[in-house]
Amino acid sequence: MADVEEAVHDAAAPGPELVHGAPVSLSRGQRCLHPSREQYLELIRTLRDEDEYRMCVDLTACDYLQNPGRALPDRIAPERFEVVVNLLSLKHQSRIRVRVQVPESDAVLPSLYASYPGTEALEREVYDLFGIVFTDHPDLSRILMPDDWEGHPLRKDYGIGRIPVQFKEAR
Repeated sequence: MADVEEAVHDAAAPGPELVHGAPVSLSRGQRCLHPSREQYLELIRTLRDEDEYRMCVDLTACDYLQNPGRALPDRIAPERFEVVVNLLSLKHQSRIRVRVQVPESDAVLPSLYASYPGTEALEREVYDLFGIVFTDHPDLSRILMPDDWEGHPLRKDYGIGRIPVQFKEAR
């Protein structure tokens, strides 16, 4: 009898909140959506077209090399990199954050350029500093570092380097 009651209770218990198929979490009072890489582009288009998030305020990335156990919804497997997109709806006066996990072994994500042309430079920065490749980007090239620079400076395993300081008239 207890097994039947548990089954009924579990069936009645609400699952995690989903928005357009993506799990939702809250961060400092703001809704965060966690799509898979496969859901990412379609979710962004749906948010733009149906939910009227017409402005992409920011696109950046995080390297969680030293923090693999961060809090994520149950259905989301943590990866080393996370691309974070902040969208704004002027009509509804609301913001939403999209956080997509990107594995180190295949650091590739579709470009948002077709949906939000203003992301062109932001995706170039993420590519330049983290090494995440955005497919279908119109000009995925370095934007901050010299073209011949090796590596990606915002990765947590990137060496900090050292430049010797020379003082004027020092012996």
